[in-house]
Amino acid sequence: MREFSLGLRLLFGSGRGNRARFLLMVLGGSLGVCCLALVLTIPAILDAHDGRSADREPQVFAGKKSGQPTLVLQRSDPHGSKPFSRVFIARGTDDTPEPPPGLSALPGPGEVFVSPALRDQLRREPGLRGLLPGREKGLIGPTGLTDPRELYAYVGISRDRIGPEARALKSFGSEHPPTTAVEASTLDILRFTLAALVLLPLAVFLSVCAKLSAASRNRRLAALRLLGLSRKGTQRVNAAETVVAALFGAALGLGEFWLLNQIMARTGLPGLKWYPDDGSLSASTIAVCLIGCPALAWFVGRASARTAAANPLSTRRTAVPRAPRVRGGLLLIAGLGLVAGYCATGFTDHPAQSTGMNSLLVPAGVLLTGAGLVMVMPLLSYALARRLARSGNLALSMAMRRNEVEPGSAMRVVTGLVLLVFSASLAQGVLVEERQITRNSSPSQEYSLSQSRLTEDQQRRLRDIPGVAAHALVMEPRTDPDAETDAQAPALVATCAQFAKLVRHAEGCVEGKVLRLSDPQVADQPLTTSTFLLAAGGRQTSLKVEVPRATVLFDGFDVTNVPSPGLLVPPSALSAHAKPVSGRLVLASASDPASVRAVLDRIGAIAPTADVDPAGINIDGLQQITVIETLLALGMVMGLGIGVAAFLVSVTDRAVERRSQVTALSLLGARARTLRLVQCAQVLLPLSIGLVLALVAGKAAESAYLITGGGEIFWDGAGVPLLVAAAVGVLAFATAGTWPLVGRRIDPELIRRD
Repeated sequence: MREFSLGLRLLFGSGRGNRARFLLMVLGGSLGVCCLALVLTIPAILDAHDGRSADREPQVFAGKKSGQPTLVLQRSDPHGSKPFSRVFIARGTDDTPEPPPGLSALPGPGEVFVSPALRDQLRREPGLRGLLPGREKGLIGPTGLTDPRELYAYVGISRDRIGPEARALKSFGSEHPPTTAVEASTLDILRFTLAALVLLPLAVFLSVCAKLSAASRNRRLAALRLLGLSRKGTQRVNAAETVVAALFGAALGLGEFWLLNQIMARTGLPGLKWYPDDGSLSASTIAVCLIGCPALAWFVGRASARTAAANPLSTRRTAVPRAPRVRGGLLLIAGLGLVAGYCATGFTDHPAQSTGMNSLLVPAGVLLTGAGLVMVMPLLSYALARRLARSGNLALSMAMRRNEVEPGSAMRVVTGLVLLVFSASLAQGVLVEERQITRNSSPSQEYSLSQSRLTEDQQRRLRDIPGVAAHALVMEPRTDPDAETDAQAPALVATCAQFAKLVRHAEGCVEGKVLRLSDPQVADQPLTTSTFLLAAGGRQTSLKVEVPRATVLFDGFDVTNVPSPGLLVPPSALSAHAKPVSGRLVLASASDPASVRAVLDRIGAIAPTADVDPAGINIDGLQQITVIETLLALGMVMGLGIGVAAFLVSVTDRAVERRSQVTALSLLGARARTLRLVQCAQVLLPLSIGLVLALVAGKAAESAYLITGGGEIFWDGAGVPLLVAAAVGVLAFATAGTWPLVGRRIDPELIRRD
């Protein structure tokens, strides 16, 4: 306790500069704790989303129930790129179940309860009211909604109108949600990725904050040691300062997170919005921040004072420290060995899968590689400095001599930025794998809409949507229920140019003629004359199409609305303003998630009540991709903020600590331009080596993850230009950050004691 009190007295009584450094440590620690609390709270936000979804899930009886039970029917349709869910309820005369969360009573016939977001949507799109028969009775409370933006409604309806698909309602509430915001397996991967994106740079950042003004503090601690303080006591004195700074920083960081949660919960993120209570701090999160961070600061403070306590004379006389040990690179070698081994299986016929021990070894290899990048930086900086220190260039020689004497400073300055590039590559791998799972594998994405519910103006606007590359009309033939067999075929109404955009390859198309469609991958069958019902001007007419011998051979996409076997009918065969009684408008666009979301949103704005069938797409999966992209982007922003903060804090601290050396060199005749080049070279050269190593190690870790994930993409070459651009941007930022740290004014007082 005596050493702890002495540490506090030294902290608050050793001048304005020391107090400024303490304030910088507190602010830096608060930023780190705020990011740590955000990472720890994200799973709680997703769990709250899934918990409310499970609490409102209707439970029905397995078989038919006698009497007049309450009936329920669920419907979920895409409205743009978001799901629009409705629960139809027909009250019975038997026992009435308890209302779902968010409602005080079950809706009666003609009563509709909507979510606040749906009420706002109804004001913008009155056509949606056609899907909600009845009058708006009230709003659904927050306990009955997964998030504030959800489109959800409870519709009361009479028993004779609810339909035969309705089931007898037992109660509301289930142990498991029908759909989750993020799948459990994906959530584990997401947690691991966020740990690499945020927690690794955060540990480096907190260590940087704990080692500010290391040289001046070590000299002060060495003086205490020479005055008779024990070795452990000297370490405790230094640890007291770092613990108090970490404790104040943790308290301030929790306050920053509370404010950030209130703001972000109200503004939301793309694809992810939550209620403020969902992001409230749990007891475990508070304990980790208020106990874990000071504990980390205690160990870092004791470790940083070990040299001064063990050999105070060499510290006071600024003896040359010993060279970094080679064992610092063993972690990197072990991590790259594991990662490279899994990459090698990608060249074989049986690549490794993420099962058994592989599910542990791959994450272990990634973490060892990331930690190895941190530990190998002093060794690389020392080896590079020894080789370049003998160059004839004055600025380069001065910079490398300093890095040779103090190689550990490179770890504090550049490691945060190096880890950022490494983590970015891993985040790219997660996105690549998730997109393989949820997206349509073909390059074309089709959307099918019932034409009977579309006006001519809506059809025209739908065909003109930006991003829609092709459109066509599919007509279903009139069927005879009394016939034993039906050999009629559906027809695709399109020109040869439109048809070519809906398939991979086509041969034998002749413009203006009725042709037979045949996909060699689909079994053919004999066809007869097909009859289609058309409606024009309130009258119905029949269109008989003879099946010709001329055939168009085509190679269709995996999920498509192009009929096979079928007919290709030119648009000129239909009279003006004639619409098939049973037909669907087919649109096609690119299949990347951004294009799909944009087209779906535009379809929802043009025809809000239309029944849209996005072939081969799971709307919930599309929502999940949006959430994953948002969380990874949030992790990247936090990692970027932590890396930039660590760089700025450490590079500023280096400049302040070396003011006396810079002043001495200036008095000896060194120009300011030369000194600025020295500062830049001291940072940029180790940073360049670290970034190249991070790019190689990051792509290897990403490939190992993709190979064991079982997807079709093993080598993500498309992400390399982005990572290279990020590395170049990091170098440019580092140059801009180090250039102005050499002042123009010479203060001889800085070297008075030397």
